[in-house]
Amino acid sequence: MNYLHAVILSIIEGLTEFLPISSTGHLILAVNLLQIPDSDFVKNFEIIIQLGAILAVATLYYRKIIRRKDLYPRVLAAFIPALVVGFIFYGLIKRFLLGNPAVVLTALLLGGITLIAVDRFVKTKKASISDLTIRQSVIIGLFQTISMIPGISRSAATIVGGLMVGLSRTDAVEFSFLLAIPTMAAATGLDLIKSSFLFSPKEILILLIGFMGAFLSALAAVRTFISYVQKHNFTGFGIYRICISVLYWFFIIRQP
Repeated sequence: MNYLHAVILSIIEGLTEFLPISSTGHLILAVNLLQIPDSDFVKNFEIIIQLGAILAVATLYYRKIIRRKDLYPRVLAAFIPALVVGFIFYGLIKRFLLGNPAVVLTALLLGGITLIAVDRFVKTKKASISDLTIRQSVIIGLFQTISMIPGISRSAATIVGGLMVGLSRTDAVEFSFLLAIPTMAAATGLDLIKSSFLFSPKEILILLIGFMGAFLSALAAVRTFISYVQKHNFTGFGIYRICISVLYWFFIIRQP
């Protein structure tokens, strides 16, 4: 992996992390397309640069995070399922699922169909985050655990979970943003601990480039996404996921 790769991948991470299209899936497909050799560092990079995206959300929502103490028990309740499942299955996920384009393409396809189905068959309600019970928060957290399969999308899973328990589109998206902070921080922290912080000077610089690129691009993506969902549903994202999956499979994977 070189510095140009770091810039490209960090922009992809920032732009896709909070959209329901799977940042991890896009990173895996981009790594395959750029012919970057698979390695533990590449997998570490894909996880660690999420810190930049976390900082973007924290920057945009810091007032709400500080003032709305009622959010804390709801976010914590939703976070616990991912904490437990991630800790137990971290090794299996990183070894067998990360870096696997076939898993990503399948998950993108199925996730796209799910988003379209939710828009069509789930009646949008108007509940706010303040209306969430602890039980409903845990249900959203259980949806989030599904996103540990690369290509599912943490954002998509939590948004669908939010819609299923009655949140409005905007509140489902905002709760997904807030839930991302402890979830992604924990995932990144666990990966740093497992890697024992053993990175070369060049690798540290690549990580810093990835961090900044993800931060700046995520700032733009979060603002745009909130404006979009106030007027539109998620069908467009579902169609995009299906198209990416099918086109990548036929034009990239099946090439002789």
